[in-house]
Amino acid sequence: MNVIERGARRFDAFQQRNRALSIIYAVMKKFGDDNGGILVGSLTQTAFGAMFPLLLLLVTILGLVLSSHPALRQSVLHSTLSEFPIIGNDLASNIKALHRNSVAGLVIGIVGLVWGSLGLAQNGIFTMSQVWNIPGPARPSYLKRLGRSVSFLAVLAVGLLVSTFLAAGAPTARGSIVLAVGGAVLSAVVNFGEYLFAFRVLTPARIPLRQLVPGAVLAGIGWTILQSLGGFVVGHYLKDDSAVYGLFGIVLGLFAWIYLIAELTVYAAELNVVLARKLWPRAMVQPPLTDADRRSMAAQALQNQRRPEQHVDVSFDDGREGLGPENHQVNSPQ
Repeated sequence: MNVIERGARRFDAFQQRNRALSIIYAVMKKFGDDNGGILVGSLTQTAFGAMFPLLLLLVTILGLVLSSHPALRQSVLHSTLSEFPIIGNDLASNIKALHRNSVAGLVIGIVGLVWGSLGLAQNGIFTMSQVWNIPGPARPSYLKRLGRSVSFLAVLAVGLLVSTFLAAGAPTARGSIVLAVGGAVLSAVVNFGEYLFAFRVLTPARIPLRQLVPGAVLAGIGWTILQSLGGFVVGHYLKDDSAVYGLFGIVLGLFAWIYLIAELTVYAAELNVVLARKLWPRAMVQPPLTDADRRSMAAQALQNQRRPEQHVDVSFDDGREGLGPENHQVNSPQ
């Protein structure tokens, strides 16, 4: 054993004994095992494609419903675009409502936008199935995925309404540290609720709600921090003549922002799985494998099951099986 390996094994033993470090490493390890980078990239691409249609749909509906209340319409739009602190103002000036001259054309346009936006929810359901290592026969059918997709869009709509109400009712925090902190805490609570309900809709129904709470807490706090950092950058470093503005800047800024949110979401979902299935500590240097390594590898193998009559068994050279009792009961569709 050389000096590098000896040092690595010492640090590995240390992280396995430390609960916080072992959980952090287990989340990172599972993210890699699940090809998390690919999941994040796919989720980002889908979200990017759905974002403009969703914003266009929002602007159009606001123009129809709140045509006689321009101040309230502007407040709702401002609250929504504040979720994109770097390029929110540019989005506001480039997204226009659909024409209302033809009722049939408007209806067809809205239906098309909603249908196209459902792809984001479909990808979210697939991502959660991959993160939880759900076998093929246990994954939801197309009609169930479609129902969950509609529910996911409803969650987004409710979250928007809540955010708008808070933005309109909360006093300004300028010059007051107390109000600024209170606003950040309130925003984190709202973001936590949105993530919790989104995880509930996208995650297989067999997963109890309580197992989705840790990831929702992490994502809610993380999203709040990202929003604060984005606002800080806009307020202190970006000027009106900055090169980040313009169409090119909107595209890059929106894509980068969505990527950060998608990566945060997948890591939060991985945290839920690691804590729920006790997938820690994981070994940095193998062999030997830990019990958490065995359970994780077994779940990855079982995930490749495609038919109910197909059976996947996992064993290791020492004769021990990798599946715990909770991993065998996965054949009922959700």
